Amino acid sequence: MNIYKVENIGDLIRDNAYVGRGIVAGTSPEGKAVAAYFIMGRSVNSRNRIFEKTANNELFTRPYDESKVQDPSLIIYAALRQAGNTLVFTNGDQTDTIVEGLEKGMSFKEALESRCFEPDAPNYTPRISAAEYLGSERFSYELSILKSIDAEGTDCARYTFSYNAKPGLGHFIHTYVTDGNPIPTFQGEPERVEIPSDIDEFTGDLWDNLNEDNKISLYVRYTDPVSGEFTDRLINKYQ
Repeated sequence: MNIYKVENIGDLIRDNAYVGRGIVAGTSPEGKAVAAYFIMGRSVNSRNRIFEKTANNELFTRPYDESKVQDPSLIIYAALRQAGNTLVFTNGDQTDTIVEGLEKGMSFKEALESRCFEPDAPNYTPRISAAEYLGSERFSYELSILKSIDAEGTDCARYTFSYNAKPGLGHFIHTYVTDGNPIPTFQGEPERVEIPSDIDEFTGDLWDNLNEDNKISLYVRYTDPVSGEFTDRLINKYQ
């Protein structure tokens, strides 16, 4: 077994009905900071969403049809925000928790100490989060997963993974292994994935290989870590 194998992102998700919500953080071959976040959904409430980018380049989930909203608490949130030179993107309202913590001088890990997995028994969906520390060519990033320690949701297990940028390498973490009832939670370290030079190639590898029935939205951003200038792509299935 080659533990250092780097996979194509499309190969990892192809033929998998439900990986849930997913985050990729990494570096293009030219040194761009790469951030990607996608959402999937099985229920009407989960599928009734789109991504929307604001004027100040933050990313939010929004209802596609306001009349169909049942419970907005776990599906409507800021998915991507920036605090100084730190780009934060997550699968829930812990985005705000991290940004507020960083602004108070806390670390990424410290800010997440106040949070745990989602209260959606029996799945106890993990909270996955990423922070990219920009401002220099030799940038770094961290990924986190907060997950239930057992099938009863009695406590939270917390894992943080820290990486220095390596050209062409990214790390992929997602909420679930695959579909199920209850849905099996992601296991192990973030998966190593190839990051191509072309944002459209990477966006296509992701979007085209997510399960057609369950995929909802995808956002991809390539950022110059020094200047902060970026190129992005946003896809909404229901818009």
